[in-house]
Amino acid sequence: MGSFNKEALKTRTKELAIGVARFTLELPYNVVNENYINQIIRCSSSVGANYRAACRAKSTADFINKLKIVEEETDETMYFLELLQVFNPGKENTIQILWKETNEILSIIVTSLNTLRRN
Repeated sequence: MGSFNKEALKTRTKELAIGVARFTLELPYNVVNENYINQIIRCSSSVGANYRAACRAKSTADFINKLKIVEEETDETMYFLELLQVFNPGKENTIQILWKETNEILSIIVTSLNTLRRN
């Protein structure tokens, strides 16, 4: 079920959630940040949680369905990073590092889904 290293991706998705959480602790408190932070904490941690669930899938179809959730949550994380960048000038470097890692994870997931759907 996939040609990539599952344990390495488990680690990367967990580190993403930790990195996003640490980043949000640096942001000033205001109504916009509060709402976006709540959303990005949920979706970034959901990436890893749902990937772990996918690794325990009972069938290829189950694996694909769970990976679709990972894809959605990863894309949502990127969206909230983009929004936080608009409202937090001066944090662009950290946001770009997190966005790049999130995009790499998304690329792995999309490639895996495309491969699985062809088989």
